[in-house]
Amino acid sequence: MAMPTSIEIPLRGDIPEQDKWDLTPLFKDDGTWDALFTEVENAIPQYAGFKGHLRNSARALKNALDFDQSMSRKLDRLSTYASLRYDEDTTNQIYAGLHGRIQNLYRRVAEMSSFMAPEIQAIPDATIQKFLLESDLRPYRFFLENIVRFKPHTLVPEIEEVLAMGSEMAGAPSHFFSQLDNADLRFGMIKDKSGQDMELSHGNFLSFLMNPDRDLRKHAFFQYYATYEQHKHGISAALAQSIKKDHFYTRVRKFPSCRAAALFPDNVSEAVYDNLTATVRQNLSPLADYFEIRKSALELDELHFYDVYVPIVPDIAFHMPYQEAVATAVKALQPLGEDYVRTLEQGLLKGWVDRYENRGKKSGAHSSGCYDSPPYILMNYRDDTLDSLYTLIHEAGHSMHSHYSNTYQPYLYHEYTIFVAEVASTFNEVLLSNYLLNFYHDDPRMQAYILNREIDNVRGTFYRQVMFAEFETAVHDLAEKNDPLTLETLTNTYHQLLTTHLGKALVIDEVLDLECLRIPHFYSPFYVYKYATGISAAIALAQLVIREGAPARDRYRQFLTLGGSAFPLDELRETGVDLTRPAPIEGTIHYFKDLIEKYKVITRC
Repeated sequence: MAMPTSIEIPLRGDIPEQDKWDLTPLFKDDGTWDALFTEVENAIPQYAGFKGHLRNSARALKNALDFDQSMSRKLDRLSTYASLRYDEDTTNQIYAGLHGRIQNLYRRVAEMSSFMAPEIQAIPDATIQKFLLESDLRPYRFFLENIVRFKPHTLVPEIEEVLAMGSEMAGAPSHFFSQLDNADLRFGMIKDKSGQDMELSHGNFLSFLMNPDRDLRKHAFFQYYATYEQHKHGISAALAQSIKKDHFYTRVRKFPSCRAAALFPDNVSEAVYDNLTATVRQNLSPLADYFEIRKSALELDELHFYDVYVPIVPDIAFHMPYQEAVATAVKALQPLGEDYVRTLEQGLLKGWVDRYENRGKKSGAHSSGCYDSPPYILMNYRDDTLDSLYTLIHEAGHSMHSHYSNTYQPYLYHEYTIFVAEVASTFNEVLLSNYLLNFYHDDPRMQAYILNREIDNVRGTFYRQVMFAEFETAVHDLAEKNDPLTLETLTNTYHQLLTTHLGKALVIDEVLDLECLRIPHFYSPFYVYKYATGISAAIALAQLVIREGAPARDRYRQFLTLGGSAFPLDELRETGVDLTRPAPIEGTIHYFKDLIEKYKVITRC
């Protein structure tokens, strides 16, 4: 009898070159990166020549802004290369060094340029308005008006310089968690039914949770969280310090709350956030109904968290190699136009994507680039899960958004906010679901499988992220009340939310309370709610494109070109979606209910 083999995560050097992204458009090699680094480093003292002169004339102000934008553009290029190289293998000390050097360079540039915003804000309003009428500064109008918005929250230059000096230290909790989570944590080996040993990792954890063998997924779930159990005190301390950091900057900048401070840059009212969480709180019953369907389909007496990802349509084996996934994405996105899908296909097959997991590689997936690079995508693609196809088309939404923003906007306005980024990515997912349901129109079981996946997608991107958003509000409120942020308070807060959102149909295992310690987005305060508002806008827009065709498509394509040239809520209003009103949130809940009803009809349950 042949002995069972073991499958381990490959090393970076074992990944074929054609499966890696091509970073040569950024820099030919590390040496050219180092040359630009030196150039930027040597230019930093030039900031001193502008200090104290910004109010002298429109031309003087423009010269300073042009220099600052040039430095920012070069820093972006340097940072993108260093970050992507670091993400390839977080254990590689050469690229950890580059990553550290660019963070230090950012800090030094921030220190030297920290006088600019206070000086601009000190210019009398009448003078600023006069400057903006001059042709030299007209392209900077929205940029400068936004700086003036921050006037009540900007301090004297000396304090701004001190705050800039502390930026590296402020990132320490996030950096600690990232290093621990991506480079140091080991989750051990798991033996499947065939006797094969497989290493458990961030990259394949979801695959285990989707396995039809309940004992296997239960084993994977508890083994995965056993590692976090071993490190819970250190990680909770890091998260607590990150929240305290948020509270410190909130107080220093005179915002009423951490949440208000986080929403201010996007010009988003706290009422938008409250409308989202309150509307979902009032509509949790569809989620409980779905869990009852899931429990019945799996023939379980109790539903646990390790039961919520496995497909509830049995005997559907999914297998889709990467190249086929690209072809499927191209077909699904055909409603966006031939030029859109042609550009996307070329990028996904030739250099944009780092496709597969390797040891030390950053977990998950993301789209990342700069004005002078392709819109790169980090993947940990697996051909045995439909989730990888959805992740690919999700990140493609980000990357095509970047492509159009970079093409149609100057550097000054090319960078769109995260708020609208999640619209483009989840829009693509909705079109994919629509395509797959039509493609399998004569296969009810496959349709049920796709509906199951789409229901779970809305559950994860909408309901789950709103629960995360409530957690962020709760723990930041604790910090603002000077209550202690201990392991117990963090996990108790999370447990209460799990019980409220999931407890009617789900057994909450004690280790699930530790989930709050493994969410990297919590180190970027009040980020996750944007997934929920994003999918709400995306569902509304995708349904418009499907129903109306070209007119809605053209409005959406125009939206993709706007970059950061307007506030995100204003950009979305141009498409016909207004997130200051309950309608898009309620529309997402109705969409979720409709998916459940379609599933019931197809499966006759």
